[in-house]
Amino acid sequence: QVQLVESGGGLVQAGGSLRLSCAASGRTFEMGWFRQAPGKEREFVAAITWSVGIPYYAESVKGRFTISGEYAKSTVYLQMNSLKPEGTAVYYCAAGGGSSYNPTTSSSYNCWGQGTQVTVSS
Repeated sequence: QVQLVESGGGLVQAGGSLRLSCAASGRTFEMGWFRQAPGKEREFVAAITWSVGIPYYAESVKGRFTISGEYAKSTVYLQMNSLKPEGTAVYYCAAGGGSSYNPTTSSSYNCWGQGTQVTVSS
């Protein structure tokens, strides 16, 4: 079983930036980031498909967040700029894939990290 370890969360003021990292202990197929705010469901943030290198973003983060990765290191990053208070959440890294893979749905991922807290103050 592949293990995912996130890092890079923290406290930042609105308008600031953070960079999250996720390192996998083994080869992964597709990787993504989700987040869960208190009292809300987990939601898709961004994903990257190693096979074709295409990134996917939630509408709420387009133009502000950038997902990238190093396939050889099984590591994915999430650069978050112009952060907003509504971005406060626990951010989770996920790995998945398969023939029915949909990058935006959590059910497409079978491996999850422990999460890293991001707090954006107003």
